[in-house]
Amino acid sequence: MEQDGYRWWIDRFRTIFELFDIVRVDHFRGFEAAWHIPADETTAERGTWIKGPGQRLFDALLAALGKLPIIAEDLGIITPEVLALRDRYNFPGMKILQFAFEKEPVNLPHLHAKNGVVYTGTHDNDTTKGWYASITAVERHEMCEYLGCSGVDGVGDLTRAALMSVADTAVIPFQDILKLGSEARMNIPGTPFDNWEWRFSWGMLPHDLAASLRRQLERYERADSGGRKYAS
Repeated sequence: MEQDGYRWWIDRFRTIFELFDIVRVDHFRGFEAAWHIPADETTAERGTWIKGPGQRLFDALLAALGKLPIIAEDLGIITPEVLALRDRYNFPGMKILQFAFEKEPVNLPHLHAKNGVVYTGTHDNDTTKGWYASITAVERHEMCEYLGCSGVDGVGDLTRAALMSVADTAVIPFQDILKLGSEARMNIPGTPFDNWEWRFSWGMLPHDLAASLRRQLERYERADSGGRKYAS
């Protein structure tokens, strides 16, 4: 692909940018280095890290397409080299609040960056209601101690934490907006069936949902309020 100037990648991104305002690039770390597994291996345990195209690819994309509205999915095994590649192009990274209170404190809100995107959870996580019910009592206690909440409404608590973050963008999955449980989970990674089947119906929406969301967005200055700062 490098020999033809990454034409395939340029064409792909050009088409994607025609369809969407901003694009989350999954497994961003693979552009810096990817885990190569021999074809005869039955698991992914044995392999080798092989350097990826990195700067060469993104320089070619910039030259052909200009500004790249990309979110870098920088989750998993992240090295300083991956972060340097992300930051070289000023791509916002991701923070997942569910991870913050389990095993990855780097996702805690006080460590967020302004140039970032915070999520309560993504399509690969359980809904926040399902997640909150599944974590240990110690983890729930730690979350409430950190957020200064009672824990009665774990979904609302995590949603507020996302909206309060200094990250420029906050993403709240629709299942969390509706405070649905694990029955509404979108995807379980590594399973081949019964995924991406959840659908909402209009009857699920509370009559005051729009007004309630508006108040929260204004409170944390995430809505256009006609130049007025919202104070409660």
